[in-house]
Amino acid sequence: MYFSKIAVLFTLAATGLSAPIEGAEKRQAKLLSVQDYSQFQVSDGTGGNALAEVAQKFPVAQIKADLAGVSKDDLAILQAARVAAEGAETDAGGFNDAIAKASGADADALKVGKIKNKVLKLQLEVLALQVQQAQGASNQAKIDAEQKKLDNNVKTDTASKGKTSQSVSFSATSAPKGKKN
Repeated sequence: MYFSKIAVLFTLAATGLSAPIEGAEKRQAKLLSVQDYSQFQVSDGTGGNALAEVAQKFPVAQIKADLAGVSKDDLAILQAARVAAEGAETDAGGFNDAIAKASGADADALKVGKIKNKVLKLQLEVLALQVQQAQGASNQAKIDAEQKKLDNNVKTDTASKGKTSQSVSFSATSAPKGKKN
């Protein structure tokens, strides 16, 4: 008799202790590491496959599989990488400057590279926004707007299939502000 009461109590205690704790944050293991822009840029080679090239540099499918579980560090790296890609487009020495100084086939290759860089930038932006939304932010309108831009640039990249693509030499990193790699 006492044995059955004790067994029931232990069973209830074990069940209660093994239940998930509400509000406990479950985060994925760290997926990303800080890199120089030159390591994650996708603008070299040929046009037509930029989205797949981004997925080779960043674990897009793994991130999308558990958006709510993405760590704060990985989210910060995604955001910093997006800023680096945007800088490679618009900052001094980036694509805009290089295209303005180039002509002919060189300018054409840089334009293809710029579109591939935009695909990188926008894919990282959409991913970061999706992570933020899965973690509680209300930003669907921003996601929709950035996804539309991404889709348009993917179409432009696809239309450049097989065309020579050229990157720019640009100094940036995916290190979040305030952190060193």
